[in-house]
Amino acid sequence: MRRFVAFSFAFALAISALSHAPQALAQIDVSVSSDVEPPPLPLYEQPPIPDPGYIWAPGYWAWSDDVGYYWVPGTWVLPPQADLLWTPGYWGWDDGVYIFHVGYWGPVVGFYGGIAYGCGYSGFGYEGGYWRDHRFFYNRTVNNITNLSVTNVYNKTVINNTINVSYNGGPRGTNDKPTPEQIASAKEHHIAPTADQSRHADAAKRDPALYLSSNHGHPLVAATSHVGEFKGAGIVASRPGEPVFAPPPKHAPATAAKINPGPNDALHALPLPAQPLANSASAPAGHALPLPAAPPIRNAVTPANQASPSAKPQPPISSAAAPTNHVPPVTQPLVRPPPVVHAPRPAPDRMARSAPPPPHRVAPPPPVRVARVAPPPRPHPAPLRHK
Repeated sequence: MRRFVAFSFAFALAISALSHAPQALAQIDVSVSSDVEPPPLPLYEQPPIPDPGYIWAPGYWAWSDDVGYYWVPGTWVLPPQADLLWTPGYWGWDDGVYIFHVGYWGPVVGFYGGIAYGCGYSGFGYEGGYWRDHRFFYNRTVNNITNLSVTNVYNKTVINNTINVSYNGGPRGTNDKPTPEQIASAKEHHIAPTADQSRHADAAKRDPALYLSSNHGHPLVAATSHVGEFKGAGIVASRPGEPVFAPPPKHAPATAAKINPGPNDALHALPLPAQPLANSASAPAGHALPLPAAPPIRNAVTPANQASPSAKPQPPISSAAAPTNHVPPVTQPLVRPPPVVHAPRPAPDRMARSAPPPPHRVAPPPPVRVARVAPPPRPHPAPLRHK
């Protein structure tokens, strides 16, 4: 981002605010520049005119190093004097950067980059009205004057250009070039934006809803009937469309520091406060006492970041041997975690471990022997006798 100071924009606005005389001011040609492509123009309808004599000033994208691009809503403004017309500002591509050319008041409408702002600003000249006998005549086809009874009106068809490119030149900008008449009029004396226009732009810069990073190219306040009023009646929102990428501003806020440290940071990054325990009243003041060691846990795996139960406790560090980056003691009372209490193991049952008595064995009864009875002898057959 580079800032060009041909004539200070604020200085010219101050001169315009101090004097409303018809004295001419030199045109402010260049105000700021950006290396980021300006976003497309949002599409919106013109709000109703507040009173006769007002002239429409279309909205535009402005740039700030602090917030990036932000939308300045279109509004109705009173010219600094009669017979003056408004030439809108525009972005132009020049030698690798986008330069914003500030708008001005003059007897004729000059070159504004061929940007089709709408509402009578089709890219060349102004078709919204003209001056005659110090009275402004409105073209009803492009001006919303339906809320008032205005007699100095006429009807003229204006071809609306639907291209919403917001800058001239470059790879995707408009290709319009100033005519010889416009080049000659640019060398004439012009009047800077009025104090109301400056206040309107400042109010837009302070409204976060108008930042491109918030509305993504479609602001809810695209135009307003009254200068600097972005709420209430007369507010017109832009038509919805595809979101537009918002590049970061040049002066982006620094990343917030880590406020809530993690549990490991709280336990290991900061030293313990120097506060004695309740049962250690004899400890020297200003020394931190180690936490009471918890009873060892049997059959447990010791974590890597925890000292083993068999390790010897380290003596407290005295103030003389303390490191140079020692953090002063914390005034808040130290909240120590309650010690882990382990249920005692039951005493081993000695009787259960003694050998059980041998079982009583009963001798088996002797076997019963049954006497065998001899079978009766078989009778022998009588011998046969031969007669």
